Amino acid sequence: MKSFEHRLERFMFASRWLLAPFYVGLVGAIAILLFKFIKEFVMLLPQVATLDGGQIMVSVLTLVDVALVANLLLIIVFAGYENFVSKINTEDSEDRPEWMGHVTFSDLKIKLIGSIVAISGIELLKAFVNVDSYTDKQLGWKVGLHLTFVLSGVLFAFMDRLTAGKPNGH
Repeated sequence: MKSFEHRLERFMFASRWLLAPFYVGLVGAIAILLFKFIKEFVMLLPQVATLDGGQIMVSVLTLVDVALVANLLLIIVFAGYENFVSKINTEDSEDRPEWMGHVTFSDLKIKLIGSIVAISGIELLKAFVNVDSYTDKQLGWKVGLHLTFVLSGVLFAFMDRLTAGKPNGH
């Protein structure tokens, strides 16, 4: 019976590798975002001389938005892979981000909600720069959703603080 249990546990432990294709897919999503970023940037260049300040700001905020989502995906790929699949061997590369290997699942949740709040804030700022393009109801929904994300972030941080230092607090 002990032999069966050992094989079952090894099988269950090896099942973590089923997550690897998800992380490869997220790397592909980063490539898609790079394509989107380049497309937006190339479309902006010939219009710089004719756009007003608000339109340029919205275009630049769109670029920032795409970059933030790409950064978020990279954090999820690195931290998720290292937390749930295997350590990433970078052979002590000087380019290895300092935070790699130190982001726990709890940290990942906070970074995720923080990024969502930042992305939502940028979307809200784009809406207010272009306020004439939205109805009051649409702006209200954008503000309401942003506040919901902010409140969720505060509650996540509060829950993490409550469980910090307690056994199985992750």
